[in-house]
Amino acid sequence: LDTCITQMFFLHGFTFIESGVLVAMAFDRYVAICYPLRYTTILTNSRIIQMGLIIIMRTVVLVVPLLLLLKPLHFCRANVLSHSYCYHPDVIKLACSDTQPNSICGLIDLSLTTGVDTPCIVLSYILIIRSVLTIASSEERYKVFSTCISHIGAVAIFYIPMMSLSLVHRYGQSAPKVVQSMMANIYLILPPVLNPI
Repeated sequence: LDTCITQMFFLHGFTFIESGVLVAMAFDRYVAICYPLRYTTILTNSRIIQMGLIIIMRTVVLVVPLLLLLKPLHFCRANVLSHSYCYHPDVIKLACSDTQPNSICGLIDLSLTTGVDTPCIVLSYILIIRSVLTIASSEERYKVFSTCISHIGAVAIFYIPMMSLSLVHRYGQSAPKVVQSMMANIYLILPPVLNPI
């Protein structure tokens, strides 16, 4: 169980960090496009370091309790995971004791990462689009959109497999185990391979 918890710490930790980095990048794009003359005064080195530290602190605060709740669980079923790595929802399915606190903590973590980060990213792009539509030149519009396209691609590559895995995990009990395993591997491998950043 300890090696599985260690693996989950890094897996979920880096997932939360990447989500936070995507929010920071959306903020960077927003400032660069909507306030280009104030960019260097808004995004100073100290502010960037603060953003990085907040992302890391949020990750530790969310991941550590999630994993500590696994320690007291009793596992009496076969220790065979449906994924090729230790994924929190998959591990708690193997427990014979009450896993409601684990499920609640997982839901809170999901709400405080994806539930907060996704609206922040969407809001930044709504504000960017609103700002871009006031630009008269179509050449300038093209330049702005081409600046944002790599970040939009990274966001899609990160969130689509994650949401797909969550949906398959929650509602795909009738789906073959091969589909669940394939979705888990796509979630783990595809975003880093395809990330254009």
